[in-house]
Amino acid sequence: MKGFPESYDIKRLVEFMSDVKAGKLDLEVPIYSHITYDITDELRKVDRPDVLIIEGLNVLQSGMDYPHDPHRVFVSDFLDFSIYVDAETETIEQWYVERFLKFRQGAFTKPGSYFSHYTQLSVDEAKQKAKQIWHDINGLNLELNILPTRERAHLILHKGVNHLVDKVSLRK
Repeated sequence: MKGFPESYDIKRLVEFMSDVKAGKLDLEVPIYSHITYDITDELRKVDRPDVLIIEGLNVLQSGMDYPHDPHRVFVSDFLDFSIYVDAETETIEQWYVERFLKFRQGAFTKPGSYFSHYTQLSVDEAKQKAKQIWHDINGLNLELNILPTRERAHLILHKGVNHLVDKVSLRK
């Protein structure tokens, strides 16, 4: 299922991180599309960056999070500093539903969109569908795979309903 640990190519990501850390030249990485919800054939070059920001739900996960694919090297092994952006679960669900409704009028209408079939729903049907997806997939993934990684971060930024940071926790 998309978004769950088993849907990520962790070995490829770890290999990329290792190559960056080793100073390899002209690395190529696939670009992720928020339209198709998958990586594309398009590649981006990465050439010994001074700063590299890796964003994603799986960045702080460890071997405990991948019992189906045991390995000993993790993305977090290559991080100098990690930040976890947090919010109350109910708030994240609210943001998801709002974003779903917004995308329904924009990104979902683009050809090839993973969610294009939702453009035909009424507003109420779309809200219900978003809540169902949240309950069945996103909320479950948050609870099982994402929240357990929070304490592994060096810095936790907690956001309120207004998207402003209202609490900062720095691990010593």
